[in-house]
Amino acid sequence: QAAVEAALDFWLTEGRFTTNFESKLANYLTVKHAILVNSGSSANLLALTALTSDLLGSQKLRLGDEVITVAAGFPTTINPIIQNGLIPVFVDVDIPGYNIKTNDLLKALSPKTRAIFVAHSLGNPFDLDNVVSIAQKYNLYLIEDNCDALGSLYKGRLTGSFGHIATCSFYPAHHITMGEGGAVLTSDDRLARIVRSLKDWGRDCFCGPGQNNRCSKRFSGSYGDLPFGYDHKYVYSHVGYNLKATEFQAAIGIEQLNKLELFCDKRRENFHLWSDCFKSFEKYFILPEATPNTDPAWFAYPLTVRNKQAGFSRNDLTAYLNKNLIETRNLFGGNLLRQPAYRNIKCRRISDLTNTERIMNDTFFLGTYPGLDKEQINYTMNVVDNFISSRCGS
Repeated sequence: QAAVEAALDFWLTEGRFTTNFESKLANYLTVKHAILVNSGSSANLLALTALTSDLLGSQKLRLGDEVITVAAGFPTTINPIIQNGLIPVFVDVDIPGYNIKTNDLLKALSPKTRAIFVAHSLGNPFDLDNVVSIAQKYNLYLIEDNCDALGSLYKGRLTGSFGHIATCSFYPAHHITMGEGGAVLTSDDRLARIVRSLKDWGRDCFCGPGQNNRCSKRFSGSYGDLPFGYDHKYVYSHVGYNLKATEFQAAIGIEQLNKLELFCDKRRENFHLWSDCFKSFEKYFILPEATPNTDPAWFAYPLTVRNKQAGFSRNDLTAYLNKNLIETRNLFGGNLLRQPAYRNIKCRRISDLTNTERIMNDTFFLGTYPGLDKEQINYTMNVVDNFISSRCGS
């Protein structure tokens, strides 16, 4: 109904629904700025690219600077590092939390280190106390990839509100959806201005669609080598993109945001149902654990097969589940450094990434989607039980 209302307005690009959504999301997360974009991937690109802006002066990231991240995740966390000519430094993750090993963060530091860019894996917050402390001590930017974790809490505070800049995704699998969509989050006015410029072709002008002369010097400013008084609406201060969302998406997003707490509660409930069910199978699986002092709004329920102890592989089980109409997913790209796209990138690795390798071979996840119910979870567990009985005996 909200999408129809937006259609009847026929104001198709950013308008009142976008403004309303951005305000509601910023208030929810207690940040000053929430900037709607067309995807979580675009949000990640904008968040990191903003840190390379000349408007940051000596604080900007430069070609060859290093950004600490992990290889056990999704490509769009590391793609912006590479796309901006920066060097990713890969740290291993822990099992069963699947987040960056904070003990290895100090080992990753070098004179070129300028930022940390990591995700809250599958909705489970990483150790924010340690990561924030290291970022502050060594004057590093912290970028929170919050795409899988909207609604997750660390010591009672929502993730996405800790970093200098953070991101969300509204793809259908995430906590709320617009079909496609994402957001960049920050309480830094300068970073917010840079992101808005970058997502809007790189324009220096900060007027929204249909607005004019908010700066009060539209035809009386001086910019670069342009003639004095050049129309500010066509002045470009960044090499930017067009990554705006539509009013249809924003209208849907407002209604989804109204249901976010309900969705998060159901995801938590489903996570605990899975845990209760899998306790009797701990001989075969490493069960997930939340980071201390957190209340995750779980994106998924990850499991790592004990392999030699189990007597079967991850692929044996996931193929069997698939035949029985149960969908699973690997933990995204596994070890991204083994993916075709990243085999020859310039990077540094801290350690041999043992747990990342294990995740690539042995880890998968089941859904916590709010539409799942006990009947579907019980059906899945019966299939798992049948598989294990057939392979390992009772």
